[in-house]
Formats: sequence, C-alpha cells, structure tokens
Amino acid sequence: MTSRKIAFIVNPHAAGGSAGRTWPKISALAQDRLGPFSAYFTTGPGDGIRLTKQALSDGAEMIVCVGGDGTLNEVVNGLMGEKGPIRPKTALGFIARSTGCDLIKTVPIYRELDRALDIIKHAHTRILDLGRIRYQDRRGHPSYRYFHNIASFGLGGEVDERVNRTSKAWGGFLSFMGATLISLLKYHKKKIHLKVDDSFDGEVTVWNIAVANGQYHGGGMWVAPGALVDDGLFHITVVGDLTLPQVFLNLPKLYNGKIYQVSEVRSFVGKRVEASSDQRVLLDVDGEQIGALPVVIEMVPRAVSLITAA
Repeated sequence: MTSRKIAFIVNPHAAGGSAGRTWPKISALAQDRLGPFSAYFTTGPGDGIRLTKQALSDGAEMIVCVGGDGTLNEVVNGLMGEKGPIRPKTALGFIARSTGCDLIKTVPIYRELDRALDIIKHAHTRILDLGRIRYQDRRGHPSYRYFHNIASFGLGGEVDERVNRTSKAWGGFLSFMGATLISLLKYHKKKIHLKVDDSFDGEVTVWNIAVANGQYHGGGMWVAPGALVDDGLFHITVVGDLTLPQVFLNLPKLYNGKIYQVSEVRSFVGKRVEASSDQRVLLDVDGEQIGALPVVIEMVPRAVSLITAA
C-alpha cells in the first residue's frame, strides 16, 4: 500500500453511467490495494477542476481520476495554475472509464481494473508534457486551458459538438465514427492562418488541424503517429484541401497509422502554434468542444507526474 494521501475524482456519469454503477466495486478493490482514500464525485462540467483543487487543498499527494479523457482533462486543469503546476510532486493516476480514453492508446495504462490499480499501487511515474491553449470561449471571452492529449480545430470541433449531443451508447469508436461520417457530409472546409514556431507561416485550406501530444483522438483516430508525450514537442497534422471522395477513400489511413501517406496531409513539429480564421472554426480539446479560434497553443514540458506501467 502507498503511504501517500490519496484522493479519487470520480465521474459517475462516465461510460453512460457505468462508472457510477461499478464504483462500489472500484472502491472496494482500491481500498484493498491502496489503503484509505477520499472520494470526490463530479455532477457536471467544471466539477473535476474544482474538486481536484479542493483535494489538493485538503492535502492530497496522489490524485486518481475515474472517467474518460474529458474528466482527465478537468483533473489535469485542477492540478495546474496559469503559470504551471500547483504542486509539482503530486502524482496522477487514471482509471479509464469512458467512451474514448485515447490517452491509454499512447501510454501504458490499462483499462482492466485490477491491472490499473496495480499500476497505481506501484506508483511508477512518467513525466507528461501538456499543451496550454489560449482561446475564445463560447461567450467570446479570452480563456486558457491545458490539454494532455490533443487539441484540434476544424472538423474535430464539429464532431465533438455532435458526439456530446448524443448518449454515446454505441461506445467510443462507433459514436465518434458515426459523428465523423455525418459531420463530413455537412462540413465545409475552413481557411485558416497557421503559424508553427518559425518554420511555417501561411494560409491553409483544411478539413482539420491536430496539435498532438499523444497519438490518438476521436475514439481511436491515429492522427499523429510518432508523437511522444514527454519529448517537449507537438506533432501537428494538417489535413488539407481534399475533395469529399478523397476523404472517404483515405479514411482508413486515419485509423491504421498511414495518414501521412496522403499527399494533402502535412505534418510539422514545434512548440508553439498560432491559428486564426475569418470563419467560425470550433475547437476540440481532449474530446470536448470548449470554444473557437483564434488560438495560441504552447508546449508546457514536464508538467505532470503520470502514473503508468513501468
């Protein structure tokens, strides 16, 4: 058992309410493996941020998130202030319980409960980079947020908006795939002014731009093969001016790691991304639709101690 003071941040609505229904089992196994802990339960958007800050104020030295990438994003934001980590030595564990959970496709965290708790018990940490995005929220006000996995703009924001209006009863892959197919038929490509460090500065016509710390998003889309969560760099994937038939023809490459074989797809590596548009371009930040362009995205290296398999 760990000697650290532990707090669980639990989203009982994750995975269609499955996280809440199985919480008694999760709690009993966690008590057995980890010893005493406190539990905080979210009831709506923003609670994960607030409750994580409360847990830190209550003295927690390890935070365990129970939910999906959206809940994990809120917990990460609860660990961070505008200028960096609130308590840099706080360890972050993750019990994946939701439709997407794309981060665990990049880092060694297991969905199966026994193995996930064993990882948390042994508390091996890997230092995770974060992205910090400055953007306009839904009311048009300047705001900022951290992301652990991927921020994108364009089609990704439209897909998020559609997925989050549904029950996600089909699970992550099918929910996102269905929303992607519908959005593709209704979406109009965007003209975006993009700047990546000092390596690129120009206007691009795109379906979507992904600024990636992890490799996958959207329930399994392999949008940034080769991205690492601890190399201090974003991998930026620009899905450019394809026709709709070309999009459908190349859609399998979005899932099999061959996306860069498409001639209209470009990739960059950098630490700072700026994007703006005269059109309404929605954001996708770790699977949540939080606002719109313009954005400035900056790399925050070595920000969070994430508990993973050794």
